[in-house]
Amino acid sequence: MRTLPGDPQLALRGRAVKLLARRDHSRSELTKKLLPLATLDEINAVLDQLEQTGLLSDARAAAAYVRGHAARFGAAKLDYSMRAKGISPELIEASLAQSELGDELQRARELWRRKFGNRLQPGLSAGSAKEWARQARFLQSRGFSAEIIRKLLSAPEDD
Repeated sequence: MRTLPGDPQLALRGRAVKLLARRDHSRSELTKKLLPLATLDEINAVLDQLEQTGLLSDARAAAAYVRGHAARFGAAKLDYSMRAKGISPELIEASLAQSELGDELQRARELWRRKFGNRLQPGLSAGSAKEWARQARFLQSRGFSAEIIRKLLSAPEDD
């Protein structure tokens, strides 16, 4: 464990604020990033202070994550990524519900258009099965459900 110069509590708080200034972090993320610098008790004390002053908020971090990533990922991927960041399932559900994600099929279609353009038109069997599978894997890796992928790749352009 590295030691921080000067008052360790103040230096730890400064490091946490510096991280929060770049982007919102969950409490769990900050704990992992600060753990090499101090003990868990010291970190928890600093994070409690930051929560009381409103500088640290898991709800705000979840909402910011959804806003920043919704155009590129499906709901399943957003959910999985936020769980990995240590955000509670209740906050994840609330942030996904409060966000204006729009229609999942429409978001998948926009992502598909950006990635593949007109390489394979939805609903046309002119593309090979291999190309269809490649595009389906791409959408699946972005967190879109099999139902959405099937609709997008086999349905007419705009339902």
